[in-house]
Amino acid sequence: MMATANNQIESKKSDPIFCELSANDLEPAITEIESLCMECGKNGTTRMLLTKIPHYKDVIIMSFECEHCGYQNNEIQNGGKIAETGIKITLQVISPQDLNRQVVKSDYTSIYIPNLEFEIPAQSQKGEITTVEGIINRTISALEQDQAERRKLFADTAVEIDKFITKLHALKTLDEPFTIIFEDISGNSYVENPRAPFKDNQCTITYFKRTEEQNHILGTYSDNEDVLLKRIEEGEFLLEEIDGEVISFSTNCPDCNSPCETNMKTTNIPHFKEIVIMATLCESCGHRTNEVKSGGGIEPQGVRIEVTITGKEDFSRDLLKSETCELEIPELDLEVGPNILGGRFTTVEGIIVAMKEQLSSSTVFTGDTSNPEVVNRMNIFIAEMEKVLDGKKKVTLILNDPAGNSYIQSLSDDGPDNKLNIIKYDRSFEQNEELGINDMKVENY
Repeated sequence: MMATANNQIESKKSDPIFCELSANDLEPAITEIESLCMECGKNGTTRMLLTKIPHYKDVIIMSFECEHCGYQNNEIQNGGKIAETGIKITLQVISPQDLNRQVVKSDYTSIYIPNLEFEIPAQSQKGEITTVEGIINRTISALEQDQAERRKLFADTAVEIDKFITKLHALKTLDEPFTIIFEDISGNSYVENPRAPFKDNQCTITYFKRTEEQNHILGTYSDNEDVLLKRIEEGEFLLEEIDGEVISFSTNCPDCNSPCETNMKTTNIPHFKEIVIMATLCESCGHRTNEVKSGGGIEPQGVRIEVTITGKEDFSRDLLKSETCELEIPELDLEVGPNILGGRFTTVEGIIVAMKEQLSSSTVFTGDTSNPEVVNRMNIFIAEMEKVLDGKKKVTLILNDPAGNSYIQSLSDDGPDNKLNIIKYDRSFEQNEELGINDMKVENY
């Protein structure tokens, strides 16, 4: 597939023709526009194509070519909005299959290989679709490019670079396993899971809240929703004053960016706490979204909730999944990260249906690079989930929330019933870091 960068496309974003283009306009045809060549300054052609990456999202691939000087360049951009959090992906490379994993990296992705103490800084390269081996090959090519000249002028430096290139080649031959880390403040990077939809034991994904400075790098600033939530948290609006009332405020559609309204109200979950429910409907494109946030702060301890699902009565249990909560069904080897489904107030059945629908609508079935073997594996997995929903398969649903803001209803009036197990635990330093607690200063202002 095409990769890396067309630097001239940024200057075209102010062009009225470019601004009128949307994802719907691009799919499935290739759209062409004229743009200036970086090398000779004459007009070249930029081609744009919207495509889907399995298990990931829509992306826009752009390819530039100048017929006057022969200059070529390519770039990939996210076809959706910037993610709400940054992402850090740590991959253990132990086999040739891992070297061939597809990687999507945005402009804001830094790459670090601890074994070599080697880092590619964020914004030093444009976004691309490549592989782990492709990243290594590109690094080797970049280092070898001026070696002939270095050997003449800086012989000692050239020798050190040659040694480092040898180490990079050793990564490709897997003389020993190595770790590669992708950190992206935009949250729009991805590493293929060859075992999908099952858990990837060699890949660890964590999410982190961006700092104000990182948001400014991305060109994002607090919108009305963030301001309102902050005013609620700081006590300007007390929950008891707005409890039961629906408050509406203006925002923009996350899909088409058209002005729309977000409705918000608070409600109380018996034996738990107050929550804030928000729902947005865009009349322009029909996009719907709903989200649940805790009405209180982060709890002193994290919580792990396990419920055994054996029948219909278990499906009817109320369930609150916060935006920091991970889901797991060990019998299906299924793990769902906190950002996949967001915050939800539903039932046990509702959350399983949501996971099934998420998998059913996955780009694995519609992507241009869909793998028949993966599609078949996904169909088998979805069939297993249907057995669970039909009550034919006994499973355990696990909610693990470091913030302690998730909940599953007990069927007993006196604490957890015999199918429900609730465990409070102390968070690790890493979990506190993801929640932004380590940087909080609450003394000596």
